[in-house]
Amino acid sequence: MIKLIVGLGNPGQQYEKTRHNAGFLFLDSLAKEFGCVWSNQARFQGLFAECSVSGDKVMLLKPDTFMNRSGQSVGKIARYYKLFPEEILVVHDELDFNPGVLKLKKDGGHAGHNGLRDIIAHLGSKEFYRLRLGIGRPPAGKVVADFVLSAPSKLESEMMLKAFDLASVYMGQIINGDMAIVMNKLNSGV
Repeated sequence: MIKLIVGLGNPGQQYEKTRHNAGFLFLDSLAKEFGCVWSNQARFQGLFAECSVSGDKVMLLKPDTFMNRSGQSVGKIARYYKLFPEEILVVHDELDFNPGVLKLKKDGGHAGHNGLRDIIAHLGSKEFYRLRLGIGRPPAGKVVADFVLSAPSKLESEMMLKAFDLASVYMGQIINGDMAIVMNKLNSGV
C-alpha cells in the first residue's frame, strides 16, 4: 500500500512549467482532483498535503529542495512517519520515454536521474515505486540539462496532461497496492 506520493521537481517560478518538473505538475493535478490542500512543512523541507483517494489516506510531498537534494526531504518524512521504501511512490520525468508515455516500476537504479540518486542515498534503499512520466530526449546536439529545464511544446504539454489523466485513473489501485495489475496495463500501453 502506498502511503506517500512524492513528485520531483525544482522549486522556483523559473522552473514551474519545465519538463524536469513533471512530478510537481502531476502532484498539482492530483491534489486538485482529490481536493488536497498544500501547506509548507519546514520539518519535511517541502510542500505537504494529506488527502483521501478512493477511500485511502495518502500523503503528497513536493520537496522544496533542488532536484539533486530531493532525498533530504523524502528521508525526513519517511523517518518521521516510519515509512518503508515500498510504501513510497516517486513521480518523476523520464528522458527514455516519449512525451505522454507513462510506466510504473519498483526498485532499480537511478539511470542518471539526480533526484532518484539522492532519494536512494537518503532512504538507503532502491525498493520504492516509481511512476515515470515520459518527456522525450533532446534533439541531437542539444544539452540534456537545457532540454529538461525548458518548457515543453504545446503538443508535448497536451500529451503530458493525457498521461496525468491516465495515471489518476489508476491512482486508487496504485495506492491500494494493486501494482501488478497497474503495471500490466500501463507498461503494455493498454
